[in-house]
Amino acid sequence: MTEEEKANFLKRFGHSAKEFLYGMAGHDMTRFALKTRGSMEHLFILITMGDLLGIPILPPYYSLRLLPYVVPQISTWKRRMLRERDLTDALA
Repeated sequence: MTEEEKANFLKRFGHSAKEFLYGMAGHDMTRFALKTRGSMEHLFILITMGDLLGIPILPPYYSLRLLPYVVPQISTWKRRMLRERDLTDALA
């Protein structure tokens, strides 16, 4: 093996070890954090834009002030809020 091949092998081994350790230690925490963030974003949109579903919580003035920040997420939020749920959804 030449020095370049040894360096390349060590680089690939280090990268593989890093990905393996991330999968063992950090992947679950990352998924939980992303799931929590998504739930909090959907709750925020429900509080501010609930009148789109017929749940008036905040006065429309504040909802309209926040509307430009929420527009990109409204379609996915509506789909998630109006989706039918069953027992298996609680397990995931």
